[in-house]
Parts: sequence; C-alpha cells; structure tokens
Amino acid sequence: MTDAPSPAPGSRIRWRRGEVTELGRSWHDARELTVAVPGDGAVPALAHPSVVGSPQVGDTVLLNTTAWAQHLGTGGYALVVAVPDRLPLDPAGPGHLVKGRYGPLQVTVPGVDEPGTDHHATIAEAEDLDGMPVVVADLHSALPAIVAGAHVTDPALRIAYVMTDGGALPAAFSRTLDALAGSLAGVVTVGQAFGGDLEAVTVHTGLLAARHVLHADITVVTQGPGNLGTGTPWGFSGVAAGDACNAVAVLGGRTIGALRISDADPRPRHRGVSHHSLTAFGRVALAGVTLVAPRGLGSELGSQVEEDLAGQPERNPVEWVDSEGLDDALAASPAQLSTMGRGLAEDRPYFLSAAAAGRYAAQITLFGPPPA
Repeated sequence: MTDAPSPAPGSRIRWRRGEVTELGRSWHDARELTVAVPGDGAVPALAHPSVVGSPQVGDTVLLNTTAWAQHLGTGGYALVVAVPDRLPLDPAGPGHLVKGRYGPLQVTVPGVDEPGTDHHATIAEAEDLDGMPVVVADLHSALPAIVAGAHVTDPALRIAYVMTDGGALPAAFSRTLDALAGSLAGVVTVGQAFGGDLEAVTVHTGLLAARHVLHADITVVTQGPGNLGTGTPWGFSGVAAGDACNAVAVLGGRTIGALRISDADPRPRHRGVSHHSLTAFGRVALAGVTLVAPRGLGSELGSQVEEDLAGQPERNPVEWVDSEGLDDALAASPAQLSTMGRGLAEDRPYFLSAAAAGRYAAQITLFGPPPA
C-alpha cells in the first residue's frame, strides 16, 4: 500500500512583487524604499544592501509583507527579500558563522570567537570581565538613555553595546545605533543577530569581546529594536534580560538592572515597575542584580516603585540614584528617544530610570561600588 502524500503546509509569508518608485532615507546598511505593489498601492519597504543588494528606482523587488499587512512591529515596513533581476555579487570576505540559520535569508559573518579570525586567541584566552559594569535592559529603547546617563557622568568612558536576538536581527535596522555611532566603542551582535562591528556566537563571548577587544569600561545589553510580547509574564522576548544577567555573573561582571518604570503606559501591568522587569530580574536572574531607580520621580510614582521593588529577593539590592542633570542629558541625546511611541515628554520616568542606571554604572567604574 502506498502512503498518501503529505498535504502541503500553509504559507507563512505574505509574498508580494512590486516596482521601486522612490528611494528614501538610508543609514548603515539600510535603505528605505517606496514600492508600487498591485492591490496594495504604495508600500513603504526596507532593504538591507549587504543581504539583498541595493535596489534602484525601476527595479522589481520581492517583498515579505506579512508583518506590514498586520500592522506589527517592523517599523511600518515591508521587507525586501530579493532584487531578482539584479542579484548582488557573491560574498568575498571571510566568515563561517551562519546567522538566521536555516531560514531563507541566512547570512555568514566572521565571528570574533571563530578560529582563524583576528580576535579568536583573545576570546579563547579571556576568562572574565574584570569586574566591568554591565547594564541590562529589556528594551532597545533604553540604550540611548543609558548612554546619556553614563556620559553625563564622564564623557570619556568607553561604552560597548551587546545586541541580543530577541528583537530585530539586523543591527542595521536600528536608527538608534546609527545616531549613537559617535557615542559607542562598538556594537557586538550575538546569537542570531548580525551586522554589528563584531559578531559573536553567544552573549558570553559577546561580553568578552566588549571587554577585551573593544576595551569597554561599561557594556549595555538589550535585545534589538522591536520585541515580542503576549501579555503573559513569561511570553516576552525581554525575559532573556535575566539570562543575560546570569551570563554577566558567570563571567565576573557587575550586573546592573535598568528598570522599566512608567506612569504613562496604558497597561496596568507596566505602570510603576513593569512586571517584565520584576520577572526578568527577580525570577530569571539568579546571581543577583543591582536594581537602579532614579530620585525625582515624584511622590506618588516613587512610592509605587518602592512598593513594587519591596518584593525583590535579597540578592537584588536597590540603589536610588540622584537624577540631577539627567533631564538635560536625555534632551541632548543624539538618538531620538522613543518607547512604545512615547517620547521623553510623554514618558519621562522610563528614560530617567534608564539614564540613572547608566549614571550608576559610570559611578562604580570611576569610584567603585558603594559600601555595603
């Protein structure tokens, strides 16, 4: 008896073909386009030239419009999958780390931890972070505020960014990183994320690269822009912030948690200290995290934050940091401050909290941790 053929699986991608009608802004390895798509009209799209080549007006492009059609978090873009009539040249450089593994757009990159590359011996011999402070946050939008808080304390501090793969995988998707190029010692993309100044297989080797290759005084770890949430305590990509804290502890760094604090979020679970911060730092991070809260939140929100943090385990001390000068530093950030569509004026506590974590990291870098 012959087995019946298996039914074809349903499509997971909303494919469209269209013609490029306009070129928009460009930044590091990213180009905005407008594409005329039959039935959809003028569709805003984004191409990563190192992956698909550089589309030009008049080119036919293949688009993945799945998230765009559902109004999901791709920045409002359809994504260019290919320029089929003008394919880019074959890769010419070294690199055997495959990222986006076994998906149709997997890429190869040279890894800082890969044998035969310039820094392999350094990473192979590195054993710890030498006590380097590492600020961990659950959202990419915290990054420019953390940098602002550290640099208002000492603008000479070298700050590296380790981008995990919970959000966008291409670092080039982030306009924040483009704006912060002059403020960072470098970007390390880890896991399935790619496109940083350095590539690494794990958060652990990414942290070691930040310290021993980029010579960072402070490192920030967050997922890339965008995130995946389900409205449940555990079903959020930012829960991996707790795993990053564990990696810092294993490697002998000083772990600092940038709390997600808000009085503007319409969702009750994110008002005061977000339940995501309480879960990632209080239940996933097992080796202890210094949680930083800013003074100057106002009596009502400040009391709410104190109450929310009262249930944290003893391993997570809370440090209240002076916020004087942080508002000006945030306003002067070269990167636009935005979280969930809210800017500094709409959600000051969120950015102030992240900046306070950066200030605390700078203080312990310069002066050591406060006495117990």
